[in-house]
Amino acid sequence: MTRALHSVCVYCGSRSGARPAYAEAARAVGALIAEEGWRLVYGAGDVGLMGEVARTAQTAGAQTFGVIPTHLMQREVGKRDLSTLVVTENMHERKKVMFMNSDAIVVLPGGAGSLDEFFEVLTWRQLGLHSRPILLLDVEGYWQPLAGLIDHVIAEGFADATLRDYVTLIPDVAALAAALRAALS
Repeated sequence: MTRALHSVCVYCGSRSGARPAYAEAARAVGALIAEEGWRLVYGAGDVGLMGEVARTAQTAGAQTFGVIPTHLMQREVGKRDLSTLVVTENMHERKKVMFMNSDAIVVLPGGAGSLDEFFEVLTWRQLGLHSRPILLLDVEGYWQPLAGLIDHVIAEGFADATLRDYVTLIPDVAALAAALRAALS
């Protein structure tokens, strides 16, 4: 019997960030996805952490599913050599297609776009629209301020304590591998 192909959606920066550890983690995530026989779903860029994840996953033999809006093809250097490339009209479509084609969400360090993607899937989870795991790879403590903000939102009465349960902070790629294996088995 053939195993169903699981897809891991990775949200991450279109820049490399200030620390070499971010790119190292992105490459390790790409390698992990390939080693496990999973498919990478991501924003189809060939720059920053996006490019690191995708190139590593591709080189290691993973299937790659990239989704990019037409207006970002040049800016994010849309990667045309993916297993599947979907070009959308806008960002809303991009996020929807990425989400609909994934079984788990992994968020690496990134900027406003990564936060936008994260908060959208978190909100959908809070509303009961999905039950996919949302895993924040906390490279060198990058997501600690966000974890504090979520706790603050709960403490100030703007969300139930269950909001915290919808997100898992993961300290390193080894722990991410274990969490994804458990979630996708």
